[in-house]
Amino acid sequence: MVMFPKIEVKELRVSYGEKLVLKGITLTIPRNEITAIIGPSGCGKSTLIKALNRMVELVPEAKVGGQVFLDGEDIYAPDVDAVTIRRRIGMVFQKPNPFPSSIYHNVAFGPRILGVNDRAKLDDVVQESLVRANLWDETKDRLRENALSLSGGQQQRLCIARALATNPEVLLLDEPASALDPISTAKVEDLLRDLKREVTIVLVTHNMQQAIRVSDRTGFMLLGELVEFKPTSELFDHPSDSRTEAYITGKFG
Repeated sequence: MVMFPKIEVKELRVSYGEKLVLKGITLTIPRNEITAIIGPSGCGKSTLIKALNRMVELVPEAKVGGQVFLDGEDIYAPDVDAVTIRRRIGMVFQKPNPFPSSIYHNVAFGPRILGVNDRAKLDDVVQESLVRANLWDETKDRLRENALSLSGGQQQRLCIARALATNPEVLLLDEPASALDPISTAKVEDLLRDLKREVTIVLVTHNMQQAIRVSDRTGFMLLGELVEFKPTSELFDHPSDSRTEAYITGKFG
């Protein structure tokens, strides 16, 4: 049996109107690892991960070229359903964005969309997802409370629980801790280390120390190009490209 990488990207190009944002990205994302994507603002990091689950298509002027394979299947092939891909590859955004409804409803939303209406099954999914997101003990007696009553760090873990409720195979995170205090950031990082046993994780971060702490591999992007991609310790200790060295040593960015 052939074992494909979890995600394989080949010559991925994305443009918004006339502006070319990704300029032929090629990389391989192994399964059950945390892959960090670093680089200065505007280099294409967020566009890259949105292209990995076809969310970039929701931007009206976006055009995509190249290929993205999930377990060997081209997700941009004409017969592949984008909604199915977005279920298999979940996403959590920079700013916590819980729905202004109960904690329970936030987590149950995705399963309900997928047709799960049995209350007992929903109860199980909600509990399991909150446990996986390390949030159950903090919320088990508050499930009917408005999710907006949670702290910022709890809201972000709730958004991760909401993404986990549909059992994705890959989790994309766009600066998930940028708005959090150090204690909440540490909880999110601990959560990611636990989750990689179950899912493949791609993490966009401006925080290079965070990439060092949690990721197995790191890619450095600049001006829409992937400058280099290698095991995290190797990239930070022995960068191959002078632009990578300049960025990680703080000479720009």
